[in-house]
Order: sequence, then C-alpha cells, then structure tokens
Amino acid sequence: MSVRLKLTLSYAGFLMLAGVLLLTAVWMFLLPRRPAITFVPHLSDFGRVLVPGNFGPVIFIPAATAVLAFLLVFGLVGGWILAGRMLAPLTRITEATRTAATGSLSHRIRLPGRADEFRELADSFDTMLARLEAHVAEQRRFAANASHELRTPLAITRTLLDVARNDPSHDTGELVDRLQVVNTRAINLTEALLLLGLADRRSFTRETVDLSLLAEEATETLLPLAEKHGVRIETSGDITPTTGSQALLLQLTTNLVHNAIVHNLPEHGTVLVRTDVHPDCVTLVVDNTGEQLAPELVSTLAEPFQRGTGRTRADHAGVGLGLAIATRITEAHDGTLTLTPLAEGGLRVTVRLPPAHSGT
Repeated sequence: MSVRLKLTLSYAGFLMLAGVLLLTAVWMFLLPRRPAITFVPHLSDFGRVLVPGNFGPVIFIPAATAVLAFLLVFGLVGGWILAGRMLAPLTRITEATRTAATGSLSHRIRLPGRADEFRELADSFDTMLARLEAHVAEQRRFAANASHELRTPLAITRTLLDVARNDPSHDTGELVDRLQVVNTRAINLTEALLLLGLADRRSFTRETVDLSLLAEEATETLLPLAEKHGVRIETSGDITPTTGSQALLLQLTTNLVHNAIVHNLPEHGTVLVRTDVHPDCVTLVVDNTGEQLAPELVSTLAEPFQRGTGRTRADHAGVGLGLAIATRITEAHDGTLTLTPLAEGGLRVTVRLPPAHSGT
C-alpha cells in the first residue's frame, strides 16, 4: 500500500475508534435506566428515532450503526484529502530526486511554507544538491586541467624523440638530460594526482600524530632547498597531538613548507613554522615573506594547478597541486585550511585540526 493509503486508513480507523468510544459512553452513561433490549431491528424501527421519547435501546443500535457508517465514509474521504495535502511536499522531493538521478543537479526544490519536518528535509536536500553540483563541476575542471598537465610532458617527450630520430648527430647527452627533466615532472605530477585521490577517498588509518614533530621533520628535509634559495626557516611550538594519517599529515606539512620556500623573496627570505594547541583544535601555521598579494589571487591559490603567476621561482615551478593537496588532506582530517595575505607581504597558511582527544 502507498503511504497515502496507509495514512487514509489510519485516519479512518482512528475516527471509527473515537466514534465507538463515544457511542459506548452514550450507551453506558446516558441510557442507564433503559431496559437492555438487544434484538435484530426491523426496518420500521429506524423511523422511530424521530418520535420523541422513543430514543432508547430499541433504536440505539441502528442509529449507532448509521453514525459509524457515516464516520467511516467521512474518515476515508477526509483522510484521503488530508493525506494528499500532507504528502504534497514529499511528492516534490521525490520528483527532485528523480531529476537529480538523471544527472541534472541544478534543480532545487525550494519548498515554500512554514518550517516543519518536510521543509527541513527539502532544504537539506537542496544543500546536498548544491554541494554535489559544485563538487562535480570541480571534478570536471580538475580532470580537464589534469589531462592538459599530463599531456604537456608527453608532448615534449615526443618532440624530443622526433628531433633525435630526424637528427642522428644531435647531442644525445643533452637529449637525455632534457628527457630526464620532463620525465621527472610527469612522475611528480602522477604521484601528486594519486595522493590527491587518496586524500579524497579518506582511505587511511587514523592514529595519534604530533604536528610539532612533523614540522621538524619537514623542515629538516627541506633545509637544503631553503639554503639554496637563501631562505631562513624558524620553527616553534609545543607538543601538538591530533588524529589522522602520519604519512598524509607529513605530506601536508612538507607541501606548506615547500611552498613557503619557493614562493618567497629572491634573497634573505624567512619561513616561520609554528604549532599551537587550543581548547577546541590544534593549529599549524606557516608564514613566509614575499611580495604583497591581492586577496583575489590568494582566494584561488588552493585550486588545482593554480601556481600564482609571478610568485614561483623559475627553477622550482612544481606541478601546481601543492596547496590543493594540502587542502584535501586537511578536509579529509575534518579540519580547515585558511590562506591570509600578510600586510607586509607574503602569505600565512593556517591549518586547524581536531585535537587527539576529540576523536578517541
């Protein structure tokens, strides 16, 4: 049976039960002194209900039967109408669900009326559709960018090989060096895409991790790169426990410190790495010196393949996924990543993660 039919029968059944109870009360309390005559009434007895003084057990049974029959019909018709009105919002939600199932995510229910359970369900569904639409659009944009980025090194490799084939006297040493650079870039891009997919799937084992130790490890690993570019790295902070994947959080910290080094002043730059514990979260903050950044540019830096034209050193362009991967890793650990341009120039990246005790 449909929900509407179930509600109709429920309304009618409840109305019948109320009628039976009402008639029982009349029988017990309003007719206590009448003789209890129970018989199968004759058709002529139904007319006696209009005669004054004859309202008693003799005509009570047919009158009660007529009342119950009326209540049954009234309950079925009224219940069907009321159930239809009550379930109308659910019908709109069902239609929107079917529309979304065909791939159209732009449709919204926008249920009017006062706030109730159906309105709350419709608003939640609209919010879900909006997030799905944004996610699908982001994935399509990401797939287009990824295919373009992967096509570039492959096209360069093919060009280099065609030149070598057509010009046997070409310097093979130079060709090998250039092929190695292009191949390394393709490998780095592929690994970054795989890491991005791992963070999106949240397919990792959670354990207690100290962000301060990860910051020290990332700093030590990238110290040669910092010295090469004349950047000084300073770290501070106490024990900062959180819950998550140590490998992914180390990648997150490494990406942030790496970006802070390569997106810095040409010389005498500084990177400050700080970890802090707060009552409701733990934070990892990475500041770097550099040129002043427009808020419009900063708002796009966490998008995939956004390198911030003019900010990256020519010898360390990267693949444009550093902050995108950091953002996805942060979100996979139920945290937030915030980019803030500094007034004196440079960028501050703040990562907020749940403390370890909140997940245990």
